[in-house]
Amino acid sequence: MVAQLKSQLMTPQEYLEWEEKQPIKYEYINGQVFAMTGGTIPHNDIAVNLTTILKNHLRGKGCKVSMADAKLGVSEDGPFYYPDVMVTCDEQDRRATKVIYHPCLIVEVLSPGTEGSDRGKKFQNYRRISTLKEYVLIDAKKMMVECFRLNQNGIWELYNYGEKTRGKFNFCRAKFSD
Repeated sequence: MVAQLKSQLMTPQEYLEWEEKQPIKYEYINGQVFAMTGGTIPHNDIAVNLTTILKNHLRGKGCKVSMADAKLGVSEDGPFYYPDVMVTCDEQDRRATKVIYHPCLIVEVLSPGTEGSDRGKKFQNYRRISTLKEYVLIDAKKMMVECFRLNQNGIWELYNYGEKTRGKFNFCRAKFSD
C-alpha cells in the first residue's frame, strides 16, 4: 500500500540519498515520493512462501531472489519501486547493495489499494526494463495468478491460473539462466 508523502519534487539522486535516512521505505515516481505502508499477514505469507520456493528452485543457478525490502530501479532516473518478489540473473545485479536494475521476474501480490497501479502504470513502467521476461500478479482473495510473459516476438502474453487450474501452475514455466 502507498501513501503520497509531499508534493515537493525530488531528483532521482536526491530521492536515493534522502530515502537512505528515512525510517520507512518510499517509492519514487516522476519526482514524487510515496510512503510504503504495511500489508496484511496473508500478503506477507504469499511473498515469503514464493521467495522460499524460488530460492530453492534457483539455488546454484547464479540468480538472486529478493523480496519487499529490495528496491527496483526501472532506470537510473527511476521510477523506483519495492516489488513483493523479484528475481535477477544478471551479472550486474549480483553485487547490488541498494538497487536492482535488471530483473527477469517481478511479482506483485495484489491488494485493494495497489491493484490499479500494479495492473496499470507500474506494469507500463516495468515493461521498460529490457531484462524483464515475466510479470506475475497474485490475488489471494480470488486464488488467482496472472502471469504476463514476454514472447519471442516482444509481445506480452497473459496466462491465467486459478482454483480450477490448481496444481498446473509451475511458475509461468519460468526459465532462468546463469
